[in-house]
Formats: sequence, C-alpha cells, structure tokens
Amino acid sequence: MITYASPEAGRSEALRAMARSSFSAAFGHLYDADAFAVFLDRVYGPEGSMEHDLRDPTVRWLVGSHLSAPVGYAKLTPLRAPAPAPMPGALELQQIYVLGEWHGRGVAAHLMEWALATAVADQAPEIYLTVFDHNERAKRFYRRYGFAEVGHCTFTLGDRVDDDRIWRRGL
Repeated sequence: MITYASPEAGRSEALRAMARSSFSAAFGHLYDADAFAVFLDRVYGPEGSMEHDLRDPTVRWLVGSHLSAPVGYAKLTPLRAPAPAPMPGALELQQIYVLGEWHGRGVAAHLMEWALATAVADQAPEIYLTVFDHNERAKRFYRRYGFAEVGHCTFTLGDRVDDDRIWRRGL
C-alpha cells in the first residue's frame, strides 16, 4: 500500500536518496561518470538544491511511500523554466520521480493528479514542465494529462548539453 503526504521536516535523507536513485537509473548511462557524480552531489547531497527546495515554503511536495520508504514524489514550484510568454501565476511541475520498480502501479498518476488539483486550487492559469527530448515514456504520460510541447531549453551536465522540451497545460 502506498501512502501520500508532504515530506516530514528533518527526514529528507531518504527522499534525497530516492531521488538520486531514480535520476541515476533513468539518466546515468548518458553522462561521464565523474561529471554525473558531481551533479548528483550538487543536487541530491545534504546541502544540495533539493535540500534547499525542501526548506522553501513556495515549493510544494507530495511523497508516495511504501512501508515508510519513499517510492516517488512530485515537486510543484513557481515557474522556473524559460517558458514562452507564460501567464502570471503559472506553476511548474518541476519533478515527478518514481522508482522503476513502482512504474505502472499508479504512483505517477496519483502524483500528477495532486499537482494538477493543487495548481487549480491555487488558481494558476497554466502549469508547465520540462522533459528530456528522448524520454518517450514521460512524454506519453504527460500527453495523457493534456500537456503539449510549447518550447525548448537545454540541460547541461558536464560537457554534454541536452535538449529539453517545455510542455504546458492550461487549467
């Protein structure tokens, strides 16, 4: 059984480890190992950007857990992506991560439904996300929820520059 809740204060280590594992499984094979390790520490380390976002009151989270261990989460932020002509008050589903062994079990759907409902409750006019251009599984998932591509940006890790796509859904 999966339970869903906001992350508990002072208990970020397990969530950061889950995020690190999920990101590594999906993308680790694409990058130089040394550059990837530096990135992981910068983002998922004890003083990394994820930890800072966990303390930021403008960032909302929902964590799915099984037997108290996180298996997925969604992160909803004020718009950070370089979206083309966004409306005031737009939000961004900055991350929706689910461990591979939990794919296809409804965790991502629950997290997405929470993000959309939260954005509607906040009276956001639209919601954005970015997705790696070659992540076809994620793109199929986002299409099911009414997102469509509206632009692009880049993601740099080490010497590699990847093409990300910016997607939008009106609310």
